[in-house]
Amino acid sequence: LVLELNQVVIPTYGTVPDQQNLHTPEWADFEDKPDSLFFSDGQRRIDFVLVYEDESKKMTHKRSGRKQQKRKRQVYESNLINNGLQLEATRSVLDEKLIFVKVHAPWEVLCTYAEVMHIKLPLQPNDLKTRDSAFNWFSRFFRVDENIIKPEQEFFTAPFQKEHLSNFYIQDKDTFFNPATRSRIVHFILSRVEYATKNNVKKFGINKLLDTGIYKAAFPLHDSSFRHPSTDPDCPSERYLLYREWAHPKNIFKLQPLDFIRKYYGEKIGIYFAWLGFYTNMLIVAAVVGVGCFLYGCLTKDNCTWSQEVCDPNIGGNIIMCPQCDKVCTYWNLTITCESSKKLCIFDSFGTLVFAVFMGIWVTLFLEFWKRRQAELEYEWDTVEYLEQEEQVRPEYEARCTHVVMNEIIQQEEYVPYTACGKCIRMTFCASAIFFWILLIIASVIGIIVYRLSVFLVFSATLSQHINGTEAIRKYLTPQTATSVTASLISFIVIMVLNIIYEKVAILITDFELPRTQTDYENSLTTKMFLFQFVNYYSSCFYIAFFKGKFVGHPGNPVYWLGKYRNEECDPGGCLLELTTQLAIIVGGKAIWNNIQEVLLPWVKNLIGRYGAAARSEKVVPRWEQDYHLQPIGKLGLFYEYLEMVIQFGFVTLFVASFPLAPLLALINNMLEIRLDAWKLTTQFRRMVPQKAQDIGAWQPIMQGIAILAVVTN
Repeated sequence: LVLELNQVVIPTYGTVPDQQNLHTPEWADFEDKPDSLFFSDGQRRIDFVLVYEDESKKMTHKRSGRKQQKRKRQVYESNLINNGLQLEATRSVLDEKLIFVKVHAPWEVLCTYAEVMHIKLPLQPNDLKTRDSAFNWFSRFFRVDENIIKPEQEFFTAPFQKEHLSNFYIQDKDTFFNPATRSRIVHFILSRVEYATKNNVKKFGINKLLDTGIYKAAFPLHDSSFRHPSTDPDCPSERYLLYREWAHPKNIFKLQPLDFIRKYYGEKIGIYFAWLGFYTNMLIVAAVVGVGCFLYGCLTKDNCTWSQEVCDPNIGGNIIMCPQCDKVCTYWNLTITCESSKKLCIFDSFGTLVFAVFMGIWVTLFLEFWKRRQAELEYEWDTVEYLEQEEQVRPEYEARCTHVVMNEIIQQEEYVPYTACGKCIRMTFCASAIFFWILLIIASVIGIIVYRLSVFLVFSATLSQHINGTEAIRKYLTPQTATSVTASLISFIVIMVLNIIYEKVAILITDFELPRTQTDYENSLTTKMFLFQFVNYYSSCFYIAFFKGKFVGHPGNPVYWLGKYRNEECDPGGCLLELTTQLAIIVGGKAIWNNIQEVLLPWVKNLIGRYGAAARSEKVVPRWEQDYHLQPIGKLGLFYEYLEMVIQFGFVTLFVASFPLAPLLALINNMLEIRLDAWKLTTQFRRMVPQKAQDIGAWQPIMQGIAILAVVTN
């Protein structure tokens, strides 16, 4: 079904239709009801909010630029009204320059677009009896109290059709479309309405208006404050309940109310938290076995034959080792490595062998059991046929569809954005750009290797001369340790800098590719970003684990890099301990960095905003203005949440033989991560536009690839 949109469009930037032809929003004053989610009449629900700065009060020098922006905004708002939406504008309480435009979708518009978008809606209550699980008696101790968050009523559903309106389960027109569905429909309209044409190219959609600064923000409203329930008795205060029963740290050992999360935030957020919770639960088994392996290593380290021989003054003490570098290094005694050999015996034992085999089995079971859980959620949340029935073409793709081709399957003409030759050129360009960036990371890894080789020479020559401290410092701060730690820190800094640059490059490449649907777009971007991150995060670990110390030649005939740097050697016990150091620095540094970026920054920004607002005024602030001062969700949405966990999944599975405590640390981190992510979403960020999702997308094949590689590396 194609809906013809009745639109008024600016022919060029310079000319505007007669001002009388443009519809303008109604104006209303704020009525001191801070929890109200309705227009000033108290009847029409606010489904979306647009925020702009009054052009007449903007502090810009170019008057023509201000007029141009105002024209585009006026035409856009007029076109929204032509499409059936109702708008009401209110000036800000705290900052008179800001105008809030509240958007309401009436019943007719909701019905029309629900049919266009193939949204599934209730036909009648589900009367099928469900069988309780055998573990229900145990899990009820960890579940959320059903008297506080009541279980959702289940329905049989079907894609909405206006002609079969009487067949749908409509008890109240105001509640038939829940707030999440209403926001989805309004966002669909906002993303496709035009505001200008230039050289026969249509300009449309709220995203471009936000990018050019015509609007400052666009978001659906939270339904209440997270600190207390709404004063409106008809408001369910779902945000407050989510904070109290899910995001609060006291719930760290409770199961998540997934159905309630999905109802408020949509399936995409719901399935992320379902996956994160499932992964965390599966880590419990791996953590228990890992701790057992570590304890076995601690208990048997004193019986480690080769460590005893290294430390024995009559055996290791009589073995003189060759210099590890030319000219400045001297011969050394094997007993110097006594302490590191004892530490290595903890990790390099029979228990490690058993644990490596166990993790190969665990990773396979995790993925297979997740597929089962995902299939259950698809059925329960009614997303089984989502991709085929409901998912819409991206507006950016629609706008570029100018080439006509014959679809050989249905034997009909259809519009596409580029020819076969054009698609080939785009794909070649994108593949070349990704390949170039991966080569750039490999170059940075080689640079760090050269740094290790050159700095090892310096530390070998100068460290012993400059350290005048106790014997303990000399024992632990060896040239190998100093080189390893500084190289790991530099590696971490290089990783973070390249990350920031590559994110922008990956988005540009994916935009140029022009994927058809939002799922295609996200999967394409995810694959590019992960490929880059994989090389970025894991390359140094692969080097230490499999290449360092393997090509050193032999005494009298060492191997040289670039003709002058002698190849690195491992500690006499091998590079396992160095790999553990590298993992600890990268995983620990990454966890601290991510938490600062994800939690501390939004909290500090909101704190500054709140103090600034409090200093200006003691007035009552409406719900839409309170939400405006929260942080916006980035363009990549949940990408970094998934990436953080999948990178961790890689460290837990690929290199677990070098560090059996990794699953335990991951488990503790994830228990906190679930609540931190929940706290961040409910308290620090504006409400996301609820989105449908059938599964975790491209992350599933990525994890399968890691699982296969994990078996090989272990």
